[in-house]
Amino acid sequence: MKIEEGIMPFGQYQTYYRVVGDLAAGQVPLLLLHGGPGSTHNYFEVFDQLAEETGRPVVMYDQLGCGKSSQPNDPSLWQATTWVAELKALRAYLGLKRVHLLGQSWGGMLAIIYLCDHQPAGIQSLILASTLSSAKLWAQEQHRLIRFMAPADQRAIAQAEVTGDFTTPAYLAANQRFMEAHAAGPVTAVSPEFLRRPKQAGTVAYNTAWGPNEYCPTGTLGDYDYTTKLAQITVPTLVTSGTNDLCTPLVAKTMVDQLPNAEWTLFAHSRHMAFIDEAPAYRERLARWLRENE
Repeated sequence: MKIEEGIMPFGQYQTYYRVVGDLAAGQVPLLLLHGGPGSTHNYFEVFDQLAEETGRPVVMYDQLGCGKSSQPNDPSLWQATTWVAELKALRAYLGLKRVHLLGQSWGGMLAIIYLCDHQPAGIQSLILASTLSSAKLWAQEQHRLIRFMAPADQRAIAQAEVTGDFTTPAYLAANQRFMEAHAAGPVTAVSPEFLRRPKQAGTVAYNTAWGPNEYCPTGTLGDYDYTTKLAQITVPTLVTSGTNDLCTPLVAKTMVDQLPNAEWTLFAHSRHMAFIDEAPAYRERLARWLRENE
């Protein structure tokens, strides 16, 4: 399978991209928007196998502020408008006239903002993977999940939220346990290479745009609420989530209830990345969805 890596000029900066397969091969490409902000494309390399099995080209990139893309020291950049402009530029640069668009976590928010506020042409279908339509509802649901944790962990998290000090050992340990339960497990020697590979996480972009953790959206995306705007998204939409996901069933159902043309697949053994936790089942579901909506 052919893999092409490249750099797109984006203003005074550079955006790294990676294309698996042949964009001229005929099938509508799958364009992937990673989470974070600042999580990098690395985990999306799990979809290389989808490209190999189906012949469908897959496009991924590191959003500005992380990975192999520029990481400028300019806090004013870390807001939705920057990443929407980058997404538009990448589609133009690679000639992606028609795409299936998959956004995971923050990437799904980016997709929702892009479709609702910019009405882009050529979106064949939309896949919203473990994402959200309301930062307020997200925070509410994370705090509900925290109430299932050990009392000491609950206290450490509550203390950090009161003091604004997210550096204490007790808080860091509690937050790590929370993320391992609902986001992703620890990377081990048997994890795929693309998960073990060192990456340049966009910590500043994440802290500035979202906040110190998943349950305190204090950044530039803190007032994000597109729940009622979802009615504008008429393209076929697949919502995917896991039973143990940061994207709780309530968060997922809130989106599904508002989307006029949506299906929802809930993965029974997954956290925030069902395409990692249940890779074969996810790949099969996604391949079928793309085929049906070609």
